[in-house]
Amino acid sequence: RKFNHHLGELPHRYKVVVAGNHDRCFENEPHLIAENLTHAIYLQDQGIELEGLRLYGSPWQPEFHQWAFNLPRGEALREKWQKIPSGLDLLITHGPAWMRRDLTFHGEHVGCKELRRVVEERKPKVHVCGHIHEDAGRVRHGETLFLNVSVCDLSYRPTQPVVVLDWEESAGFVF
Repeated sequence: RKFNHHLGELPHRYKVVVAGNHDRCFENEPHLIAENLTHAIYLQDQGIELEGLRLYGSPWQPEFHQWAFNLPRGEALREKWQKIPSGLDLLITHGPAWMRRDLTFHGEHVGCKELRRVVEERKPKVHVCGHIHEDAGRVRHGETLFLNVSVCDLSYRPTQPVVVLDWEESAGFVF
């Protein structure tokens, strides 16, 4: 409710939300989303077009502790990612693709290989993720700009700047 209230105070016309590994309530009680997230558009394995912008959102990530929206690597995740359509301007997932802003402080790449395959095949203009707090930033590979927009460090302190990505139909994305 606090998050929804905060979203309502933001000046942006559209706010799009994708759940993540801390959002057990969204996973276990999805009916609560419509009641409690009134100031945003929630995407879970679905797409939407807003003023010419084609986007798709999904909360899943490879198993990570016993948190929300976990799936085992391999077929289960591949099935989720196969739903991602081609021709997207913006793909929003909680977890990163393999070796695309997924490096942990232990020096391990923990992103999803199946997601990377689909992103390389479908070529969205921008892929936004979070989840791996210590690898926030951007990198371009091929036709896709990968953004890890995590704002918190490993202790959940907001230490990274917020990334604002504006869409202008005539110009595309503007940072």
